[in-house]
Amino acid sequence: MGVKNLTLKIIVPVKQVPEVADVKVNEETGTLIRDGVPSILNPFDEFAVEAAIQLREKHGGEVTIITMGPPQAKEALLKALAMGGDKAIHMTDRAFAGADTWVTALTLAEQIKKMEFDIVICGKQAIDGDTAQVGPEIAELLGVPQICYVRHLELSEDGKFIIAHRETDEGYDVIRAKLPVLLTATKGLNEPRLPNIMGIMQAKKKPFEEVNAENLGYDVDKLGLKGSPTQVRKVFPPEKKKGGIKIEAEDPKAAAKELVEFLAKKGAI
Repeated sequence: MGVKNLTLKIIVPVKQVPEVADVKVNEETGTLIRDGVPSILNPFDEFAVEAAIQLREKHGGEVTIITMGPPQAKEALLKALAMGGDKAIHMTDRAFAGADTWVTALTLAEQIKKMEFDIVICGKQAIDGDTAQVGPEIAELLGVPQICYVRHLELSEDGKFIIAHRETDEGYDVIRAKLPVLLTATKGLNEPRLPNIMGIMQAKKKPFEEVNAENLGYDVDKLGLKGSPTQVRKVFPPEKKKGGIKIEAEDPKAAAKELVEFLAKKGAI
């Protein structure tokens, strides 16, 4: 049974990322080629959006989707709204560009501080950077407890605590934390819903706010590339795998014998 008459305020930070299969690297400059590369809502963020919507459906409240990114990042927000988010905030300004994980978290946290919230749910990591740092850094900046790698969550009967299963190398821990709290969602948490036609149509009519550096009211010299203590010097693809051999023997025993003989010649056994 869900807790009745709650007005949970849930915030979901999301990111628009390039489709990994289509990412290419400029070999001369060592930077990612983004022109012409399709972008998507970060897959781990979809688990976070779904978790927030499920909590709202069960207990009541409101889900706000927030992102920091260029104008085209609006598409990621619209997808999250089409899934069932209630409203969106797009933090977009050239002053935000080039931010590392710390300044990204700082910028998002400064906006979240201006809002009421009970729960912040992030994807465990973005598939383009894979650092898994922004969620925990937001929690530290907000001064709230954090539970990372969440694969199951529920609200306590009194609506004051989150009970979450946190993935570990050995299995999982059961963690209980008082609201407000920040969670990071992993793949096993749920199965994100696909937006239907009605959801897609309604998404464009939902409240949508844009925030720039002036609205944020934070020192612009501490934002974006200027304020970032870490910078990527070069990006390069891994070395291409060299050609191997293909064993085509139909009989498993013959194939095994051929493999053993090959490994023996290479000195691997």
